[in-house]
Amino acid sequence: MTSKAERTYTISQLAREFEVTPRALRFYEDKGLLTPRRDGMNRVYSHRDRAKLQLILRGKRVGLSLIEIKEILDLYKVDQRAQAQTALKKYKSRIVALEAQREDVDAAIEILHDSVKQLEEFLAKPAAPAAMANARAFEAEAKKRLQDAH
Repeated sequence: MTSKAERTYTISQLAREFEVTPRALRFYEDKGLLTPRRDGMNRVYSHRDRAKLQLILRGKRVGLSLIEIKEILDLYKVDQRAQAQTALKKYKSRIVALEAQREDVDAAIEILHDSVKQLEEFLAKPAAPAAMANARAFEAEAKKRLQDAH
C-alpha cells in the first residue's frame, strides 16, 4: 500500500480535482511553481506537487501575484520558518488591501441604492404635459431618422 507521500497524480487527475485545466498546470510548471517529474512524455505529480498546487490556487484566490506565490514556495526548500513569516506578511498585507476594497465596494453599493431610489421616485411621478410632448417629438424625430437611413 502506498503512503500519502508516495502517491502520485497525473495531470488529468490534478486538473479534475482542483477544477483547473491541464494547460494551467503546464503554465505553473513553465513559471517554475510546479516541478513534476517525467515518465517518458508524461508528467508525474507528487504529493508535494499537489500541496504546492493547493497553495498556488489559494494564493491566486486571495490576489497574490505569481511572483509572490513563487517566493513563498521557494522558501520551503531554504527555511520553512522564513516561508511561514513571508506568507504571514503577504497575507496580512492582502487583508488590509481587501478590507479597503470592501469599504469602496460598500460605498459604491450605497451610492447606487440611493440613485436607484431617487430615479424610481422620479419615474413614479406623472410626467408634466410639456415633458410628454417633448418625448413624443423626440420619438417621432428618431423614427424619421431611422426611416431616412434605410
